[in-house]
Parts: sequence; structure tokens; C-alpha cells
Amino acid sequence: MKKIDKLVVCGVGLIGGSVALALRKAGLVNRIVGVGRRPEPLAVARRLGVIDEVSTDWAEALDGAEFVLLAMPVGQMDVVAAAMAPHLSPETIVTDAGSTKRDVIEAIYRHLGPNLANVVPAHPIAGAEKSGPTAARADLYQGRKVVITPLPENSPAAIARVREVWAVCGALLHEMSPQEHDRVFAAVSHLPHLLAFGLVHELAERANAEQLFSYAASGFRDFTRVAGSHPEMWRDICVANRHSLMAELDAYLSELAWLRALLLAGDGPTLEKVFDEASRARNEWADKAFPATPSGE
Repeated sequence: MKKIDKLVVCGVGLIGGSVALALRKAGLVNRIVGVGRRPEPLAVARRLGVIDEVSTDWAEALDGAEFVLLAMPVGQMDVVAAAMAPHLSPETIVTDAGSTKRDVIEAIYRHLGPNLANVVPAHPIAGAEKSGPTAARADLYQGRKVVITPLPENSPAAIARVREVWAVCGALLHEMSPQEHDRVFAAVSHLPHLLAFGLVHELAERANAEQLFSYAASGFRDFTRVAGSHPEMWRDICVANRHSLMAELDAYLSELAWLRALLLAGDGPTLEKVFDEASRARNEWADKAFPATPSGE
């Protein structure tokens, strides 16, 4: 891969910071400029060596930039795209790391029309419950999927360059349409986060919340892990993908209603059948997605 002379990262937390560290570790970037709303994370990112310098001005940040990664919460995409537009060179490659694509692409078409050939949307499937520049690490994307959702206007060269960058980070590359992307991730990512946030919030609001949490163990920890994720980011994701997410939530509510009916009837055999089918499906998926290493790790 040809070295990037100047990389601009908007959002220097877990996602954006990890890309910066991966490219730096590979020796494939000369200069990394961080952009963001708040000075504190930017200062931390610079102190940790995630970025080389901080910019509060898009004209300055984009001057001579070869590659831009937009890794801020998706709710900021419209404002950021509008701010970038007057200063974006036709040669600069831009990609994003948003967990939703419909809203991101609408903002791209609204504000970055003259640059559509070089603005290639993407989504790394490598989140974690920790956020901020202190959570960033160079190996975050090793063996993780990154979904590229190209636009019809994208040039083959721009798509190839975006793929190159993610591949250097260690990612496994996939492509799908933006519409399919949002439907798929509503089911397997956005709904689980919504459910985890909802369960923890409901328990925390109870009068005996302290007692309940004092007895919660590993099962509760595993089920609710993602409820420790970045609230603003997940607010934006849920609102942006609300149509697909509501469809998945309605399907899940139907499943819960059926399970409630089985409990009401005391129908143990059918409950066991449901649990067995779910257990098999989950274990088959886990065995494929997370194969055991020779050491058993």
C-alpha cells in the first residue's frame, strides 16, 4: 500500500484512534491530524501518540489531506459533511465508520456531491463497550469484518484505496448495499444494544436496584455488556436506523409474547424445545465465528 502522507481522523476514540494506531504501526502514514468537537479527547489522543496534531479548523485540517476517516457518532455526519464541503479537495479519499448507512449516505449526497467519486462509506464491525482515545489499540481490527457499502458514483480507484486501508488494519473485507447493511445490523447489533440498555435501565429504576445488582453474576454481565457502550453513539444509531430497528423489535416482542404464553401455560416441553433450538443455533454460530485456538483460548 502507498503511504498516506496526511491522514485526517474526525473522532479520535476507539474506532478512529485504532485505525490511526494500526496505520502508524504498519509504517504507512506520515502525519495524523485529529479533529473533534471537544478539546479533551483530542489532547489525550495527542499525548498517547494516537495523533500527531490537533486541528479545530476544517480548512487547515483538509489542506493537503490524502485520506479522511469520519469516525464520530453518526448523528454528527450532516454537520461534519457540511463543514468539510467547502475545503475538500477532489483528490482526497473520504470514508466513514458509521454503524448505520442510510443517514450517512443522505448527508454525503446533500453536502459532498462534487466529491462523490471519492467518498466511500464503510462500517467496521469491531466495537467495544469502552470508548475514547484510551480504548484505542492497533490490533482492534485484526480478523474483524469491515463492510464496504460503495455508492454508484464511487470510482474503482477510491473503493480500492479504502479497501487497502482497512486491509492494512487487519480487517476481513465484505461488501453489501447500504439498505441491506441497515437491515442486517438492526437485527444482530442494534436490537441487542437496545435490549441491553433497556434491561439495565429498568432494573436500575427499581426501589431494590442495589440488592438486584449485588446478586447479578456472569450471566447478567455477559448479557448486558454492551449496555456499557457510548450512550450518544448508540442514541444516534438507534434513531438513524429506527425503521429497520422497529421492525426487528416488533418481531422480538412477538417472540416474547409467545414465550409469555408458554410460561403462563406451564408448557415446559415447548420451552425446552425453544431453548434447545436457540442453544444449537447460538453454539453453531459461535463455533464458526470464534473458533478455538490450539491453546483453547
